[in-house]
Formats: sequence, structure tokens, C-alpha cells
Amino acid sequence: MNARRAGSNGVTLSPLSEPSSTAQHEEARHAILSEEAFQRVISLERRRTERSGRPFLLMLLDIGGEQPSETHWRALEQILASLASAARATDVIGWYKSDCVAGVMLTEIGLTDRKSIPNVLIARLSDTLRRNLSADEFNQVNISFHVFPEDWNHEEPKRPSNPALYPDLSQRANRRKLAAALKRMMDVAGSTAGLLLAAPLFLAVAVAIKATSAGPVFFRQRRIGQYGTSFVFLKFRSMYENNDNSTHKEYVRQLIAGTAEKHASDGDGDGVYKLTRDGRITRVGAFLRRTSLDELPQLINVLMGEMSLVGPRPPVPYEVEAYDIWHRRRLLEAKPGITGLWQVSGRSRVKFDDMVRLDLQYARTWSPWVDVKILLRTPAAVFFGEGAH
Repeated sequence: MNARRAGSNGVTLSPLSEPSSTAQHEEARHAILSEEAFQRVISLERRRTERSGRPFLLMLLDIGGEQPSETHWRALEQILASLASAARATDVIGWYKSDCVAGVMLTEIGLTDRKSIPNVLIARLSDTLRRNLSADEFNQVNISFHVFPEDWNHEEPKRPSNPALYPDLSQRANRRKLAAALKRMMDVAGSTAGLLLAAPLFLAVAVAIKATSAGPVFFRQRRIGQYGTSFVFLKFRSMYENNDNSTHKEYVRQLIAGTAEKHASDGDGDGVYKLTRDGRITRVGAFLRRTSLDELPQLINVLMGEMSLVGPRPPVPYEVEAYDIWHRRRLLEAKPGITGLWQVSGRSRVKFDDMVRLDLQYARTWSPWVDVKILLRTPAAVFFGEGAH
């Protein structure tokens, strides 16, 4: 039997045991949720954890194979019934994948001794499985443990977010496959046309940057894309080389915490949530930022599939480190883009939490037609410099 362990804590579980009567067995069976209901509960529990900060643990029991044998089925059915009779009132049991992968969600777990629950469950489930399966069948069983919220490590190239904890996002992606293919076609066509048409402008900007400050034409920075995966983000360089970003880091931390103050923007009394007197920015860079010309190289990121023409802006790693748990959803639910609902709805005049809500609204209501409407609104937002600096 294969078992992949993840963090958990020391919540005491009743021993797995056989239901004592037919009535008790039926009661246990009724407590087992369908695949649709169980995955909906996982989504709701994530939202609850986002508010409370109390993690939950999801155990998945995969008996192996798309169509399990009758022996596998009887063993899994017995385990589910035993779990249902032994679980706490706050635990949830159901089908993660109908008739193939069972799930147990232990809610409101503590933060200490995070290895005890997996170890206890593996020991108890192993006894039940060995009594009901042959050695070959037993070795096909896989038990995995997944804790939400997970720890994101952006230093590793693999996706830091755990797909097992987001079955609802996988379902949404499956429903939108045709629309997603159309969006990708729009991205490829749009970025290719943009790069060809803007080629003379690329040359002019490159000459201006090289003529006024030392350093490369392009600014390369690691940003966080969809599902928390990092990529190399491209812009025209608007800053002096070897600058200190500590001031920006601190302002970002304050912005996310909701304590940042607005800064005056070209005499506009409303101000923006952005550093407007940044000594790191060159004279040419200030113009590029004001006109958003510094964003043009991101058409290359779009062409490579790392970004889309429309979507949330990709954050830097130290921004993500300061996120509340719910802020992460803006990275999980949509691919980052050059422009988006935030950019055409006030841009840096909008508080951080409101920006995240706009990104989540876009992710929920996204369609190719919505993208077209945002793209059509973008030139006016750029021309009038709404929230830009």
C-alpha cells in the first residue's frame, strides 16, 4: 500500500470498528456524501478556513483502477461505513471520485503535532484493508493526505498549490474547455499582431532606454502566475540598475494589510495606492510607466502561454508572501494578464482587497466576450492614465 503523508495534527479519533448493527450500517451509509456534494463541501471548507485560519485535512483513499473489482468495492464500502460511524460530528466523509476514490475531511484541526493523524489513520486503515484484500490488491491502494492551507514554495519550479484541494476549479476548467481554447487563440493572434505592429515602437523605446541610462533594455523579474507557478516576467526597464526595493516591499506589505496611504499623482487630489515619487525610476521610465508602454514586452509572455491578454496582474513573490489566504484565489482562478477588470476600473486608485475582488469577479464571469469588452476599454484607460503612474 502506498501512503503519501502531509501535515496534520493531534486530533483524537475513535478506533475504526465494524458497525454494530444493520441500522447503524445504514446510518453510516447515509452519512457518505456523493461526489458532487463532497467536492462542494471541500470548496466551502476552504472559504471557512480563509476566514478562521483553522486548517483542515483531507484524506483520500484510492483503491486503484477506474473500475474496481468486487473485492475492492466491498473493502472500500466497509471502510467508509466504519469511518462514518467513528468520525467526529464535524468531519465529512464522501466520494472524492465516485466508486473509486473515497475522501475524509477532518475540519478544525490544530497546528501542532501535524503528523499524528496520518500515522494513526494509515495504521488503522491498513488493518482493515489487509483483512479484506489480497496482497496484490492491497499494494494497489494509495492513501494520501492534504492540508489546507498549503505552504507555497516559489523557489521550486513545480506548482505549489495542491490540485487535490481544488476539485471545483478542475470542474470549472473542464466546463470551459472550448472557451479556453478560443481565449488561447485570441491570445496568440493578438500577441503576434501586437508584436509585429509594435516592432518600430520597440526599437524606439530600446534606443531611448539605452541612450539615457546604463543597463539592459528589458527588465526581467520572477512573477507568480496561475496556480502559484513562477515565470520570468518581461517589461521595458524603467528603473536604474542595482536599485534597493526595500521601500517598495514595505509599501506592498502596508497595501495588502490595508494600512497604506494614497500618494498624490500629478496634482490629482484623489491620489493612488502606489509609490509616485520613486527615486529608482528614470526619466524615460516615468514616461513609459505613465503611458503603459513599459508593458509591451509582456506580449512575449502571452505568446509563450505564461500570461493572457486579459487577466489578473501577476504579483512578485514577496507580495504573495504577505497575502491573506483568500487573496491567493486571484492566482488560482485565472491566468495572469496584461490588462484586466482592475486596470479598466480605476487601477491604482482601488484598494488592494477591492482589486482582488475585481479579479475574482472576472474569474467567475469570464468569457471570450468579456475579454473583448475589457480589451476595448483598455485604450481609453491607458490614454487617460487612470490610476497609472
